[in-house]
Amino acid sequence: MNKVRVRFAPSPTGFLHIGGLRTALYDYLYARHQDGSLVLRIEDTDQNRKVEGAVENLLQSFHKLGIDFDEGPLIGGDFGPYVQSQRLELYHKYAQELIDKRFAYPCFCTSETLDQMRKELQEKKLFPKYDRRCLKLSKEEVQRRIEAGEPHVLRLKMPDERTFVIDDEIRGRVEIDTYQLDDQVIIKSDGFPTYHLAAVVDDHLMEISHVIRGEEWLSSTPKHIFLYECLGWSAPHWVHLPLILNPDRSKLSKRMNDVSVDSYLEKGYLKEALLNFVALLGWHGADDRELYSLQELCREFSLDRVNKAGAVFDLTKLDWMNGQYIRTLPLDYIAEQCRAYFKQAGIDISDNDKYLRVINTARNYITVLPEIVAQSEAYYQTKDLEGKDLEDITDADSRRLFEWYIKELSSLQSCDKDALGELVSRGMTELGIKGKQYFHPLRLALIYRGSGPDIPTLIDILGIEESTSRLKRAMSIGTH
Repeated sequence: MNKVRVRFAPSPTGFLHIGGLRTALYDYLYARHQDGSLVLRIEDTDQNRKVEGAVENLLQSFHKLGIDFDEGPLIGGDFGPYVQSQRLELYHKYAQELIDKRFAYPCFCTSETLDQMRKELQEKKLFPKYDRRCLKLSKEEVQRRIEAGEPHVLRLKMPDERTFVIDDEIRGRVEIDTYQLDDQVIIKSDGFPTYHLAAVVDDHLMEISHVIRGEEWLSSTPKHIFLYECLGWSAPHWVHLPLILNPDRSKLSKRMNDVSVDSYLEKGYLKEALLNFVALLGWHGADDRELYSLQELCREFSLDRVNKAGAVFDLTKLDWMNGQYIRTLPLDYIAEQCRAYFKQAGIDISDNDKYLRVINTARNYITVLPEIVAQSEAYYQTKDLEGKDLEDITDADSRRLFEWYIKELSSLQSCDKDALGELVSRGMTELGIKGKQYFHPLRLALIYRGSGPDIPTLIDILGIEESTSRLKRAMSIGTH
């Protein structure tokens, strides 16, 4: 088997979205699993839709995600240039070859003419495709009109009454009849190629072994197969990925897909969770596991485990997965990811030991990183209670509880978790207060909310001095 070479070939028309990320990720995983090469190629032949800065943003997004390419515009390689607008001479060379072999012909029809033609065909209930009127022009007429500077495109003359067979790595045998296929434009009036010609030429010259792309390109594949035949080349392996669907199984909404990958990262989703989630949009491992590192995905990934059926984009599952990674990735890593949120909130985290203890506790209660501040600010700032919470810390049992803890903490010999755990048990025995009546007021006094981590954890984070100060503050409420 020849070396696996795959390519991710985005158009610079905007930011990287979920569908594009999945294609790039599957390219990456397959290349790494097969010890092959991953090529980045920029398909910028549609100059009208080109967005300034899109290529740079794309590269930055992949860098943030930890996905690296083996060849590309900034990396170089033996098959460059890797930007299609820099390869125009190649496309015109092969377009001329198609003309010489009578597989392609100039078309001078205006957009108004084409619109009228399609309307007439639809009224006759015929398939609305080009009727080849320009194919009937004499060679002399064509030459005269070209020399006169008349705008024109170049069309590929598709064969009549043929069934194309596509051997797809995911879908198996797919048959498409030519009656559904138009004589595709392959060179536009501005001299730039369309996707169809440019992709075929580049995939051949760059020795791409597997074309991995979305299901929406399946219907165009016969045109590409025919181009390979016309130019005397062998076609690559075809791999058409399933659609990404909304939870109601409709096609992924434009609103959801228009949310860039960068936006998910900015919202506090970890790259590890995002990559894991996107990998499972159509692929499944050999067991029932749902959590994979990128390295594990590279080892496990194979095309025979990519589904034919559409994959549901379930934001609830992404939230769950992100929470799992927040809780299980190394503490130092998560702490570093969270620093900016504390800085933005104006919270002083210069005491790094305390900061790490806070993060280690607070990360058990969050789904996305920005939530860490709301879960942590009570360890750094005092707060006034009101309503029922205020009542709960001013009753007689609560005051006995606080008084006992203030006395016991002042004489505590050790502040480790075992000693604090023993203190909690002893307090219940000596005070005769248990359950909610014991823990609820203590949490209110220490972190200003009735639920949260256990009492030894709270005292460990706050320290003896701050814990005592907060208990005294709770004791003072209602005495003035």
